[in-house]
Amino acid sequence: MRIFLIAGEASGDRLGAALMAGLKQLSDDVEFIGIGGPMMAGEGFNSIFPMDDLSVHGLVEVLKQYPHLRRRLHEAADAVLAANPDVLITIDSPDFCLRVTKIVKAKSSIRTVHYVAPSVWAWRPKRAQRMASHIDQVLALLPFEPPYMEAAGMECDFVGHPVVSEPQATPDQIAAFRENRGLGDAPLLMVLPGSRRSEVAQLAPIFGEALREVCRARPDLRIVVPATEARADQIRELTADWPGEPLVIAPDGRSSQVYTIEKAAAFGAADRALAASGTVSLELAAAGTPMLIAYDVHPISRMILQRMLKIDTLTLVNLVTDTRAVPELNGARCRPELIAPKLLELLDDPGDQPEAMKLTMERLGKDGEAPGLRAAKAVLKHLQ
Repeated sequence: MRIFLIAGEASGDRLGAALMAGLKQLSDDVEFIGIGGPMMAGEGFNSIFPMDDLSVHGLVEVLKQYPHLRRRLHEAADAVLAANPDVLITIDSPDFCLRVTKIVKAKSSIRTVHYVAPSVWAWRPKRAQRMASHIDQVLALLPFEPPYMEAAGMECDFVGHPVVSEPQATPDQIAAFRENRGLGDAPLLMVLPGSRRSEVAQLAPIFGEALREVCRARPDLRIVVPATEARADQIRELTADWPGEPLVIAPDGRSSQVYTIEKAAAFGAADRALAASGTVSLELAAAGTPMLIAYDVHPISRMILQRMLKIDTLTLVNLVTDTRAVPELNGARCRPELIAPKLLELLDDPGDQPEAMKLTMERLGKDGEAPGLRAAKAVLKHLQ
């Protein structure tokens, strides 16, 4: 059985790796081809080109990279057609992935599965109808998404989110992390300015300016910044003048297993977090780390997106629980002078976040069958 997978960013790489592990568990005869990152590589995957080439956020930012992205689009579609797999599984990154599937379907009968339902409940609701012509099946991470996809004529399976089955750090691992990194008992703030190059470039200076004010009020505060291999050098450069003796945690040539353990320990050790909007809010919820979400894009992208959005929150914890427990400062409100006081409030009081984070994990399938395995079963039941 030959499976072609495409992931365009770090969160998709994590989903793809869990799906690949599930497929290998269920089938002894499976071959993987496609585009992905280091976690998928760890499951036996050689990427056709670097996944980081696709990691662009915002509308204006995408336009700047359009010629390069268009070349990669056709390169990916040609590779799928040449491989003639049993199934093409595209993972998130809908603006790229759904264009690939459209080209593939126009020239073949290859079965197509899209993993992560596009957020039609948040913006651009007509995407579901448009994608139905070239997507056979959708794998949904959120429990309220299948009806949107099914109404458009696609098969859709709620498979849960892999974050619920990812191992959390033990107290001993957290203690060892603090000791090895010289953190002692200092209060620890985790800062996550995104996984894409453009996100980090946009948010890191804003976060750094806010942290100067926070650290003046809390001089004992230490800062830890996890980074992927692709973003490590950029993050080190942009955080070099931050206060709080920022500690950048990156793979740095270590095995994925070693880095994953240290990253989990860092999440577990953090008392609070300042993070970009995205899947990382679920990682923080799994670790029980209260957070402040702050996010922005290019001003023109922001203006367009504000007109299109149908929801008042971008944070998955808030959406899954139908609460607004996690505070957000997005768009024009993503400014240092607004972030700093909110962060100081959060350091003093997490509010209702502990209960909301626990409920989020329950609704995403915690203590049930591993989502990666559920996704693999959903794919295979139609192939067989």
